[in-house]
Amino acid sequence: MLKVLVACGNGMGSSVLIGIKAGNVLTRLGVTYTLDHSSVGDAKSRASEYDAVFCSTAFVPEFADAAKKGTKIIGIKNLLSEKEIEEGYKANFD
Repeated sequence: MLKVLVACGNGMGSSVLIGIKAGNVLTRLGVTYTLDHSSVGDAKSRASEYDAVFCSTAFVPEFADAAKKGTKIIGIKNLLSEKEIEEGYKANFD
């Protein structure tokens, strides 16, 4: 099971929307997953507990420590683009 964390600046609106889109993509691809969302500040401390973190490309550097531990950090420019989310997933897990 893939453990996914979605992070945004405040942990509310954007991360929930990204989570919905990411869930649509993962379901379509047949991936079994769990998904949590939070603010970047909170997510930084727990990102290494997840297989993947989806966030804005602006926040990718915030997760350098988790990336060193093997968490895939998937930066997204258009936060509502399922195509971009799918491409990011496939680039890291296919």
